[in-house]
Amino acid sequence: MSEEDKKIIEDFLTGKDEAFGELLKKYLKPVYNFLRIMVKDPDILDDLTQETFIKAWKNLRKFKPNKNFKTWIFTIAKNTALDYFKKKKTIPFSNFVNEEGNNHLENMQTDEILPLEILEKAEREKNFEKKLEELSADYRTILLLHYKEDFSLQEISEILDTSYNTIKSRHQRALLALKKILNLS
Repeated sequence: MSEEDKKIIEDFLTGKDEAFGELLKKYLKPVYNFLRIMVKDPDILDDLTQETFIKAWKNLRKFKPNKNFKTWIFTIAKNTALDYFKKKKTIPFSNFVNEEGNNHLENMQTDEILPLEILEKAEREKNFEKKLEELSADYRTILLLHYKEDFSLQEISEILDTSYNTIKSRHQRALLALKKILNLS
């Protein structure tokens, strides 16, 4: 766990309630994006994100300091989404992100890039995400967690509650499948 997270959690546990706001600021967008991978319905996304942070707030005193907070919060998010799907009685992995509501230009510095370059980059990303949708839900989840959210394979195994060796082999198969979809083989 990062020293910053450790300090924030210690502050919260010693009665500084505003410290949780720092965790919220730091992890809101990554958790929201992770839930967007699992949930297709944008109407429920805000509710699931809010529920995730409420659960984290209520259970932060139970958090084990030797664990990674980011892994812990993402596990809560995954379980919150799965609980939603159980209540809804749908298959969770059939609901994955599509292009709706995705802002490709959000992290770009427009003052250094010409509008044509922005459009070309957005189009490449749109095409890449369409290609990603051709992968199975398991493969897509692992790749997005690893390459977009920077989780290690060990952390992904904890989040998905799957053995490390299974995640490692799925990661390899996902890369091979993506390579085939992109016609790079």
